[in-house]
Amino acid sequence: MTELVGRSGERELVAQVVGDVRELVGPALVVDADLVAAAVRGWSHNTRRAFRSDLTIWGRWCRSKGRTPARADAKMVAEWIRALAGIDPSAEKIRAMATIERYLVNVGWAYRMAGLEDPTVAPLVKLEKKAARKIRGTRQRQARAIRFKGDVTDLDAPATGVSLSALLKATRRDMLGARDRALLKVAYDTGCRRSELAAILVSDIDGPDAEGAGLLEIARSKTDQEGQGTLAYLSPPTMRAIEAWRDLAHIDRGALFRRVETYFDGSIRGAGEGALNPGTITLIYKRLIRQAFDKKLLGPVSEAELERWVAGVSSHSIRVGVAQDNFAAGESLPAIMQAYRWRDPKTVMRYGARLAAKSGASARMAARFSK
Repeated sequence: MTELVGRSGERELVAQVVGDVRELVGPALVVDADLVAAAVRGWSHNTRRAFRSDLTIWGRWCRSKGRTPARADAKMVAEWIRALAGIDPSAEKIRAMATIERYLVNVGWAYRMAGLEDPTVAPLVKLEKKAARKIRGTRQRQARAIRFKGDVTDLDAPATGVSLSALLKATRRDMLGARDRALLKVAYDTGCRRSELAAILVSDIDGPDAEGAGLLEIARSKTDQEGQGTLAYLSPPTMRAIEAWRDLAHIDRGALFRRVETYFDGSIRGAGEGALNPGTITLIYKRLIRQAFDKKLLGPVSEAELERWVAGVSSHSIRVGVAQDNFAAGESLPAIMQAYRWRDPKTVMRYGARLAAKSGASARMAARFSK
């Protein structure tokens, strides 16, 4: 699971980043290769990808305004912020404040790598960011939570609506269904992010033990770029689901979760060789929600609500649902953060905010006087 970059791979990545910076500011300037190399070693794959994408977005905006990126100043950056935040009329798609902040960080790095003055740190830009926060707010859009039994206050109550339980029942009875069941169960047990799920190797799983449980070694994650590693619990049902998937797909080594190839009629052709693309995990969850709806496993969910669910779900939905289920079960914030590898308590509390609103003091008082 560890992202290994050898010397030749590092040189290739450095060349890519240097090329992106030169494309933005022009080929005549000398790019600080040592600074770029340090960034390549320190950044994750997703950070490098975002850096390259953000430079493209900034460069395209400059050219659309007839401006030269190499001569950018604070006024240009401030104008860009107003366009991205929807303050000024613009053809630009309005972005969330967190996205705007990321753009500015990466664009600023590009200018420093090129030995130019960073226009993103000027006082004018800081004030424009403050103004944009007032307009856009800082609260990020949260993926809809896929909880084990759905949106229930009593964890012993039957499942309702969109839930992990319903999605498991909706899976097919073939190799594709076996893969989906193993993926859902591992995602729920571990709270893994999509990149972590896609990176799991067969050799990362230890067990089953005498009780049928196992352990997953997560060698690297978003909050552990140094690769110190951590362990996550796999329940006996999850271990059985993994074994069933591996038996059907004949997986002895390498990536655990893989693409299942099908023919035009939907029948199974076989399992792929490489790891599942992280970007497909959201699509799998959306497909399973539609399957559960078609099989009438979601209860009284309208087609309009189904579409809202499909639009709101993401690869993070099970991770959000795990946090909410833990809060509902009375687990402490430190215990949740330790078990599911969160560093920022505010993130976890945000995931629990919806649950808290429905079970907090105001909800209890409203229930008392509505009888």
